[in-house]
Amino acid sequence: MATANYTSRPQASYYPPGQTARISSRQLYPTFLPVYDSILLQVTWAWRGLCDAFRWDIAFSAISSDAEIRANVYKSFLLNSLSLLSIYVFDLLLAPLVQGQQKWFHRNIGWFYQVLWLFPVVGVSLYLNGTWCTIIAKRTFLLQHGGRPAAPQPTSYRGILTAIATSAYRIVMVCTSVVISFALGRVPVVGPTAGFIFMCWVDSYYCFEFVWIARNFSLTRRIRHLEERWAYYFAYGLPSAALCTWGTGLANAAIFALVFPMYIIMAMHAKPVPADPYNPMPPLAAQRPGETDTIRHPSPFVPIRLPVFAVVIWVNDWVVRLLQVIGGRPIVRHREAPRPRGFSDASESAEGGANRAPMEMKPLHNSAAAGPPSTKGARAGTTRVNIGTRRKLD
Repeated sequence: MATANYTSRPQASYYPPGQTARISSRQLYPTFLPVYDSILLQVTWAWRGLCDAFRWDIAFSAISSDAEIRANVYKSFLLNSLSLLSIYVFDLLLAPLVQGQQKWFHRNIGWFYQVLWLFPVVGVSLYLNGTWCTIIAKRTFLLQHGGRPAAPQPTSYRGILTAIATSAYRIVMVCTSVVISFALGRVPVVGPTAGFIFMCWVDSYYCFEFVWIARNFSLTRRIRHLEERWAYYFAYGLPSAALCTWGTGLANAAIFALVFPMYIIMAMHAKPVPADPYNPMPPLAAQRPGETDTIRHPSPFVPIRLPVFAVVIWVNDWVVRLLQVIGGRPIVRHREAPRPRGFSDASESAEGGANRAPMEMKPLHNSAAAGPPSTKGARAGTTRVNIGTRRKLD
């Protein structure tokens, strides 16, 4: 019986010279820390965040050493103190006096006080406080690092529109965070505790937002940075969130605005830990010659990243889309975009300086009637147009 000739095929596996066996799967499998050590690491990072939140000596030193920081902190303190005094004058004096009154004026004096005085004062205070805190953050960053924050984008018509859209997204994000916190507080049994914990992360986010903007962090990177260091930022926001639980809604907002500049200064000098959440411990030294150091990852039973702002971003994107539909401006995607981009991605491109493809603008006229594109160096629009018997160059 004839034997068929088969050509030999190359082997699928390749071994370097001198290597006779492949690396075992056990050597390729990652090494994890025990659950107890992973929990202990999170507790240590939380303690670091709590210590950084009580570095009042750094805040007072920065205020006393720089005239610009001192002037803006004083203005913020005076205006927010006026707001807080106005709130407590109404809560402690006017409200008990007009309670149970039958006359129309007495029944509505509280409403007049809020509309004509309280809401304007608190609104102006919160607006000016944001401006002053921006100046404080930039000045503190300059004194600490000896350089300017990240350079802003060149001013253009599109840049102005992008900045307006980004600011609007941030305002909606603030409102969404507050609404979600109040909604969590309404949940029976665990609601108040869950709302307080969530507010700790929200306060930390807005205290460190100036630091992240100065370092040119995009919105997505800011959220990821906080969620991967959730223990540290929870402890950092714990004191300010605890201060904002003593009064009513407006009083809590005024108290937070009162201490906000101090926490911004402390956040500028803080060092969030860990540096690498996925490799927080130094690797173990190799025990045998020829082996590499063993990298130890945190236990999979202790989460590295908590999706703290997942609901906020989801609600925020839907709110912005709804506002666009109401405003009559549909979302126009780039022709090569594989999926619809949320507004959180758009704000990432705006605030982080990412190089994104420009959005496709639909032409108003028919594309078939358009002429061929002009060559480089040629004058645009050289088509002759007949107007009666006269020929004119556009």
